[in-house]
Amino acid sequence: MPIFAANLTMMFNEWSFLDRFDAAADAGFQAVEYLFPYDHPPDAVAARLQRNGLTQALFNMPPGDWAAGERGLAALPERFAEVQAGVETALRYAEATGCRRLHLMAGLADPADPVAQASYRRAVIHAADALAERGLDLLLEPINGRDMPGYFLNDFAATERLIADLDRPNVKLQFDLYHRQILHGDCTMALRRLLPITGHIQIASVPSRHEPAGEELNYPFLFEELDRLGYAGFVGCEYRPRAGTLAGLGWFTPQRSSGAGE
Repeated sequence: MPIFAANLTMMFNEWSFLDRFDAAADAGFQAVEYLFPYDHPPDAVAARLQRNGLTQALFNMPPGDWAAGERGLAALPERFAEVQAGVETALRYAEATGCRRLHLMAGLADPADPVAQASYRRAVIHAADALAERGLDLLLEPINGRDMPGYFLNDFAATERLIADLDRPNVKLQFDLYHRQILHGDCTMALRRLLPITGHIQIASVPSRHEPAGEELNYPFLFEELDRLGYAGFVGCEYRPRAGTLAGLGWFTPQRSSGAGE
């Protein structure tokens, strides 16, 4: 079975952020991810990981002013200096936490705009080269427009082409099955084809973005498919619990009892 990473931005919200690490470990998770750690010092985050024996699977680089609606800066040409600064900030957290992969958010821009395209490419190259010096992977994630209207990177094929064109071994796809199903469907065949360039996988039910049980996607089958394909990375649980995190972990019980990730 895959190694599941609890998403501490969406899960375990019954606890304060740093206490979510303890709660996730108590629930049986061996790894965690989240959107952003930047409200807390790197050493404080690292201490929670260490004391709970957790692996930091993933987090995002600074996205700009999230509270004001910004969703990344990479496709915004006037914000390149902030992208550069954000890369350095993220690398400090990666060093402290031992995280091996970082996600660069594209931002809100027209994907057909050549200026935005050039800006995004420039930012990706800069981030990829900076991460490569530390032996880290840069992840690019297509996000559906229903959840994030106007997001620049909203197509798996375009992301695949960019990764191939850049030809940098540390630039990989962040394959969110929830976004894939909404954008294109055909999740299993896409996994089979794109797994060689995939650096991280995320899950949630479709259409509600709750626990990965029921609704459109057959997650037990998809978990078995990941095993058949030999996927050895993390599966991030980026979902919103329906009625409390612990009450919704019934889907996780068989994964935990199977020794997933051990």
